[in-house]
Amino acid sequence: MLAYLVRRLLYALPILIGVNLITFALFFVVNTPDDMARMQLGVKRVTPEAISRWKAERGYDKPLFINDEAIGSAVFTDTIFFSKSARMFAGDFGRAEDGRDIAREIVSRMGPSLAIALPTFIVGLLVTVSFALLLTFFRASYLDFWGVVLCVAMMSISGLFYIIGGQYLVSKIWRLVPISGYGGGLDAWKFLLLPVLIGVLSGIGSSTRWYRTIFLEEISRDYVRTARAKGLSELTVLFRHVLRNALIPILTGVVVVIPLLFMGSLLTESFFGIPGLGSYTIDAINAQDFAVVRAMVFIGSVMYIVGLILTDLSYTFVDPRIRFN
Repeated sequence: MLAYLVRRLLYALPILIGVNLITFALFFVVNTPDDMARMQLGVKRVTPEAISRWKAERGYDKPLFINDEAIGSAVFTDTIFFSKSARMFAGDFGRAEDGRDIAREIVSRMGPSLAIALPTFIVGLLVTVSFALLLTFFRASYLDFWGVVLCVAMMSISGLFYIIGGQYLVSKIWRLVPISGYGGGLDAWKFLLLPVLIGVLSGIGSSTRWYRTIFLEEISRDYVRTARAKGLSELTVLFRHVLRNALIPILTGVVVVIPLLFMGSLLTESFFGIPGLGSYTIDAINAQDFAVVRAMVFIGSVMYIVGLILTDLSYTFVDPRIRFN
């Protein structure tokens, strides 16, 4: 197990380096520092002196990869790549355009993002798996048919409709919870209830259909027929055998959600005014704060790789046939 974990970590390092290089190329080669300065200062009536001053204030006036004028290790360290990209591996994300430390902002905003993402993830998983098991239990019946129709209808509706409709109905008409904002302490639940509810509802359709397909595939296997031949009830077969053997594809699908637990939901946090990482990314894009965007892209890739490794390790707990050497 330890050797497998070390190998996966070693495999992950080249991937992170590749993501870092591609991100750097997009921000500094395709979109040069001069282009960034013009977008920040305004394309019209911007002088070369203003561009040079803007670049110098942010350290964008250095060479990209190699500084021929430097001596010793400064040839590589006194460059834009090292100061703006390579340092992210050490957790140094630099400063945003407003002067705030990006790493400190990420730590402070991670709490609100997790406060929305964790309940949405856990409740949504329980609801969709239970609903999929219910449809599987009553397969080929009217309940199964209309349940699939409902899922197709729900997954065909944009998530933005759930957000706007929920805010209008629950907050504006019924006045049950605030329409937007965020509060700390015990009052936070009032601001989190509607985003969590909308997050669960918007994911029921696609997730239920996915889990139902997995369960229907498992229920037709030989071990299920053997369990029925032994006299086990259908509920016992579903929960003790089908659900257990379907955990591997379920875990594989769950890994996609793991980065969102930390990165936050872009639409939900923006529309509800939640000061999380999702709204932080949207605000950075709107303000053309390239340092924040680079940091969020890098963190997202790190979290996704960590999720893949954790998923592979979790396979050993749900399937004893899998062993890592």
